[in-house]
Amino acid sequence: MEYSASTIKLGSRISCHFYYKDQSPCLVFIKTTLIHFIPTSQASKMDGKKGGFRACCFVFALGALENIGFVANMVSMVIYFHYLLKFDLPTSSNTLTNFLGSVCLLSLLGGFISDTYLNRLYTILIFGSLEVIGLSMVTIQAYSKDLRPDITCEKSCIKGGIALMFYGSLSILAIGTGGVKGALPALGADQFDSKDPKGAKQLGSYFNWYMLSTTFGAMIGVSFVVWVSINKDWYWGFFMGTMAAIVGFIAIALGKPFYHYPPLRSSPLLRIAQVIVVAFKNRRLILPENPVELFEMNDKDKYQYDEKLPHTNQFRLLDKAAIVPLETFPQPWKVCTVTQVEEVKVLTRMLPILASTIIMNTCLAQLQTFSVLQGVFMDQHIFGKKFPPASIPIIPLVFMTFLIPIYEFVVVPFALKITGHPSGITQLQRVGVGLILSIISMGVAGIIEVKRRDQSIKDPFNPISLFWLSFQYGIFGLADMFTIVGLMEFFYKEAPSGMKSLATSFAWLSLSFGYFLSSAFVDIMNAVTKKIAPSKKGWIEGDDLNESNLNLFYWFLAVLSTLNFVVYLLCASWYKYKEDTAESETESRNETESRNDQ
Repeated sequence: MEYSASTIKLGSRISCHFYYKDQSPCLVFIKTTLIHFIPTSQASKMDGKKGGFRACCFVFALGALENIGFVANMVSMVIYFHYLLKFDLPTSSNTLTNFLGSVCLLSLLGGFISDTYLNRLYTILIFGSLEVIGLSMVTIQAYSKDLRPDITCEKSCIKGGIALMFYGSLSILAIGTGGVKGALPALGADQFDSKDPKGAKQLGSYFNWYMLSTTFGAMIGVSFVVWVSINKDWYWGFFMGTMAAIVGFIAIALGKPFYHYPPLRSSPLLRIAQVIVVAFKNRRLILPENPVELFEMNDKDKYQYDEKLPHTNQFRLLDKAAIVPLETFPQPWKVCTVTQVEEVKVLTRMLPILASTIIMNTCLAQLQTFSVLQGVFMDQHIFGKKFPPASIPIIPLVFMTFLIPIYEFVVVPFALKITGHPSGITQLQRVGVGLILSIISMGVAGIIEVKRRDQSIKDPFNPISLFWLSFQYGIFGLADMFTIVGLMEFFYKEAPSGMKSLATSFAWLSLSFGYFLSSAFVDIMNAVTKKIAPSKKGWIEGDDLNESNLNLFYWFLAVLSTLNFVVYLLCASWYKYKEDTAESETESRNETESRNDQ
């Protein structure tokens, strides 16, 4: 049988693309000097032995086990900072939100590396090693009295070697945890073919089950691990989180034979930069009236991408990157393909959606810090048993363990009959529901704080029950279930084929900005209210919540969230899904052809 080589690219490794004489494609696997030719249809059958929910079981295992320590730290570290490391309340809150913001921001690094240089599994294992090292350092500092401030210290207690150990451990932990979270969701999503109707439905289900697995881990973290940290010793809680993470990374490694790995692509940042640079170079050129005249790869070169993106009319200025100037041979940094330009357009359309979810995550950061501090001033006995304030999120987590299966097996099939959408409702509709619930949660949080503070001032020895916090946590837990899952599925499905991990990390990027904005809000709010308040004291300043106006801060966030929701509605209505753009492009092309025929 004869074969003809259509393309040979030289670089760090040699990749060849061959065709039969009849131009039907085949995949080429190169091992040393031996070349194996396998038709595309046979390769697809080989991949059928991998992927699916069987492979995702290992992803779910790591999602649960790694989340045990992460969530336990997320809800309790503010107390650890305040009581053991001697930070004041605002500093404790800001230190935690800055750490969590860094974790989410660094997820972009994990996503970028797993799209370009390493497969998802190796990325997870490398960053996972850093996470284990960071957790071990935190555990050692909590155990050693020489690495903690003296018990008599009252202010500026973190300095010298103690500061080096503290900030070093948090930095390593943030890098490791962020890298894992940037690659893990995409590893599971890669096991399904979103272009197949059955695979598209399974992909939507996958993100729900991934959320459920992390919820199980979170339940263990905020209940058992937090209880051990507060009632036994902090280092025992950190040690348990470390061991759970180690078991999780062993589990994800054992799933290696079952994973399907998408091919690595060239750097997404490089492709984006090429479009921007070439579009700027061609800024004086005139766009052709017919987009067909723009440069696009031919079908033989389509192996470089999983899909050929249709042209859209949004951001026409970027289309100039696909103009072939006279006497110019198409090559990188001189001409870009329409598909490459459309990749940048897709990411650009995503940015307003990303920006309009940041305020919700700011509210989440406030609940994770100040609600725990509220619990310190409340009656911590529920049903006759003492309940650590940092464990109160167990209540909404229990709700979510029931609500996620109900959503998957009841709500989605019911909505599917009405909308015809594989996930029941679109991803942006799901995010919108979450934003509405977050507004309600912040309003309720303000009311609960008024009740808590009034009772505490009236009768300090008879505070209200810690159970009251479950209302704001419960509503926000539902908001989180809708928003985070909706965002991850939205970014993964809509992202170009070579940017799946990076785009999925956008959900964490929204969290990151929310945490950083939370820290800024606390400082700005205190600075402003200190000047305008009759008491000349900030709303959330000092160590005594009874002398603060935390309820006003919560209501301010509720009003801000309402305005943000209006902006989100405008952004969501403006956004065009890739399927919609493909359909509109087909209709436009048909109309053009019919006019030409006439």
